[in-house]
Amino acid sequence: MATPQPPYQDGAADPDASQYAQDGADAQAQQAAPAPAGGKKKRDRYAGQAYEFGAGANAGLAGQPPAAGGQFPGSPALAAAASYGYPGQQPQPSYGVPQQPPYGDQGVQSPGAQPAYGQPGYGAPQAGGYDPPQPAYPAAQGATGMLQQGMQGVTQQFSQMGMGGTPQPQQAQQPPATQMRLNPLQPVDISVQGQPFHVTDLDQPPPPIILPPNSSVTPSPHANCPPKYVRSTLNAMPTTASLLKKSKIPFALIIQPYAALHDAEDDVPVQYDQVIARCRRCRTYMNPFASFLDHSHRWRCNMCNLTNDVPQSFDWDSVKQQSVDRWQRPELNYAVSEFVAPQEYMVRAPQPLIYLFLFDVSHAGVTSGLLATAARCILESLDRIPNADRRTRLGFMAVDSSLHYFSIPRDGGENNDARMLVVSDLDEPFLPTPEDLLVNLTECRANIESFLGKLQSMFANAQTASSAMGSALRAGHKLISHVGGKIVVLSASLPNVGYGKLEMREDKKLLGTSKENSLLQTQSSFYKSFAVECSKTQVSIDMFLFSAQYQDVASLSNLPRYTGGQTYFYPAWNAARTEDAIKFATEFSDYLSSEIGLEAVLRVRTTTGLRPSAFYGNFFNRSSDLCAFPAMPRDQAYVVEIAIDESITKAFACLQVGVLHTTCNGERRIRVMTLSIPTTQSLAEVYASADQQAITAYFAHKAVERALSSGLDAARDAVQSKMVELLQTYKKELGGGNMGGGGLQFPANMRAMPMLFLGLMKNLGLRKSAQIPTDLRSAALCLLSTLPLPLLMQYIYPRLYSLHDMPDDAGLPHPETGAIVMPPPLNLTSQNIVPYGLYLIDDGQTQFLWLGRDAVPALINDVFGYEDKNQLKQGKTTLPVIDSDMNERVRAVVDKSKDHKGKGCGSIIVPPLYLIREDGEPSLRLWAQTLLIEDRADQGVSGAQFIGMLREKVLS
Repeated sequence: MATPQPPYQDGAADPDASQYAQDGADAQAQQAAPAPAGGKKKRDRYAGQAYEFGAGANAGLAGQPPAAGGQFPGSPALAAAASYGYPGQQPQPSYGVPQQPPYGDQGVQSPGAQPAYGQPGYGAPQAGGYDPPQPAYPAAQGATGMLQQGMQGVTQQFSQMGMGGTPQPQQAQQPPATQMRLNPLQPVDISVQGQPFHVTDLDQPPPPIILPPNSSVTPSPHANCPPKYVRSTLNAMPTTASLLKKSKIPFALIIQPYAALHDAEDDVPVQYDQVIARCRRCRTYMNPFASFLDHSHRWRCNMCNLTNDVPQSFDWDSVKQQSVDRWQRPELNYAVSEFVAPQEYMVRAPQPLIYLFLFDVSHAGVTSGLLATAARCILESLDRIPNADRRTRLGFMAVDSSLHYFSIPRDGGENNDARMLVVSDLDEPFLPTPEDLLVNLTECRANIESFLGKLQSMFANAQTASSAMGSALRAGHKLISHVGGKIVVLSASLPNVGYGKLEMREDKKLLGTSKENSLLQTQSSFYKSFAVECSKTQVSIDMFLFSAQYQDVASLSNLPRYTGGQTYFYPAWNAARTEDAIKFATEFSDYLSSEIGLEAVLRVRTTTGLRPSAFYGNFFNRSSDLCAFPAMPRDQAYVVEIAIDESITKAFACLQVGVLHTTCNGERRIRVMTLSIPTTQSLAEVYASADQQAITAYFAHKAVERALSSGLDAARDAVQSKMVELLQTYKKELGGGNMGGGGLQFPANMRAMPMLFLGLMKNLGLRKSAQIPTDLRSAALCLLSTLPLPLLMQYIYPRLYSLHDMPDDAGLPHPETGAIVMPPPLNLTSQNIVPYGLYLIDDGQTQFLWLGRDAVPALINDVFGYEDKNQLKQGKTTLPVIDSDMNERVRAVVDKSKDHKGKGCGSIIVPPLYLIREDGEPSLRLWAQTLLIEDRADQGVSGAQFIGMLREKVLS
């Protein structure tokens, strides 16, 4: 075995990761477009006579498009109101649910919001290096008021917005910085008769981070980290551990280092001059919150306060041989930037990109069409595999009851045919030849293509039902461990011979009982210990699992979990179904083209007094604060919990995530993300600045951890008791509680949390049910612990859209942004579903088209091309393309709902589409209904029952 090759020197290099934000295009896409002539008449046709009575999920719109920029028609007061139901907002029409609270214009920045939240993209052109200073508050007294008047201006401007209590005279005594008003607490009654959660709460940005004036060294609007890269559960953090403990809210970062699968789409500035300024003591990278001293010859670290010398070449461009303006350097203007690392950040040459494909050629792997589809997909994706440095290497192995190696010669030789070498010793497999097993993609391209074209025929008569996948993994590791790389496993059967062999252990009688937990545990210790061994040698493993039978996802998912990989599960997949074949081929091709980072490590640095205390996600925790990724994917997020060890005396604290990695193209780089958060001694400001989505993501990871260690019952109970604890703490410490008439008080910015927690408890991974196969549940637990935050929120609380009565501009490109306008989303309750309607339910992994039992023939014909709904194919399907305005708009909405880029994250997943007829197949209907979180289903409670139960516990 090769000796471990660490990719970094701990004193020299380091890394970390960050998180996300919703795409502004979606918010703008809600703006009104001119109504097509006759749109209202067509909707009347679909609804029969129901429209005369104002029925239907979108009836509250009265046929009107949504108000510009928002989900609801609203008053001009919205323009000045904050996004969490601040004073000045008017009641809005509801959608078949109890009166909903008003919501702010999505395009309007919250009071006090820093420009980083509504900021233009990272690549936006800047006049003169960076944009002129932007006031952080509405410029009631001119754009310079904020910076010139300091805290007095802040307080005064708050009061002018009705957020600072009584208006203060202009000459009021200037309060100390520690008394700066942060986000004001806005209590609401979250019970059914008050201002309950509405799905549009999930489209709101997190509470703004309000930093003191001149916190950053340049006035750049990008100086603080956008939430799509790093998102904190608290956007005003307690100064002491005791206050944090008292709040009962966790302090954690949700980190998504990359916002897209490809660099070209993730526009982060790159510093090529290899001049990297770092603190001598704590190794923090220079960032917008550092400060300069001594005529800018020295700089003070914003983490540990040490004074450091500025590097001599900091103001010099070595390429152009001329001096440069340091104030335009990316690290002083952008909270998220990337450095090309100099030689001292490497202990060996950057490794090439290596993919070793491990095919299952047992009977199941061949007859399901997996081998043929995978080989053809790799063949057609060779041009998409990153290979700019022409060093990318590929290897191929196959496994049944024996191991099959393939030796592929270089192009242009005498013999261009690949040779198959079979090794039947599973206990101590050996490499049959030292050469031609890992081949250069450029030098062997023609022969690789020839081999992939013949691969299916080599195993056309496969009869064996055995799979020695564990032994094959050990052999594959031996093949690439001297360099590192990615093992891609494509398997359709349970590994049942050789190393790590697994037994068929699924027992339907255990499902839904306390003994179900045993099925979620790893069956063999081989998988975790082997994964840790792979991590040490920079080998990452991705599992593509396709079995129609039990495959033990619980055991196999350990391989990706500790090596920075991912488990992709395709239950009962068969290439004979066109939808199955296209889904896998599309996802696998995107997977191969994704620009992963190699031999990566991630580290979080913090202001003195803070420290990272726990880490969650797919990686190996190599030391107290170092997360190791043999390969860092572009479509995962990580959670790092932060502890407060000492009281923080600064007005704001800084946290910096560094990710040191090798790009697919052989460059060593460091991605740095710096987040600053104001500190407070007020519990009210802590609650007013809590980010409900980040908190839910944190508890999703905690719930998965609890489910795997203590069982599903314990995980659900922990989630519910946490919600009760938060409500009780709010009632006790901040005077909330019942508001008379049976209300239940909570801050407006946390209004969605009870429903998100209920969605988490009802998720496939945690739901109490005797109907969920163990493999499906284990795959869902993998998703809960890896999905980027926007996709995680949709997985926990899916999106529901009414299609039969869409506003006239829905399903069409927005006239200004070009983005498809979506219909208003609806709460997940059957109260929003009428029997003549057509609906889309989408959890990011699966899409359902729900067709009501009384849908009129005109609607069915316009969308599907058939008059009779009994002619429609139920289950997995593809929408037909027909010459109809309605068909085109429905297809546009279905496609837009799959758009990961619009949500600010990368993903290869293409959700399959199922057609559900309300009067059709009962099992399909029940499956779709499990996504209606606010309904009572299986063994779960309804949303109203859950709120009532919480209220009883809080008030008891």
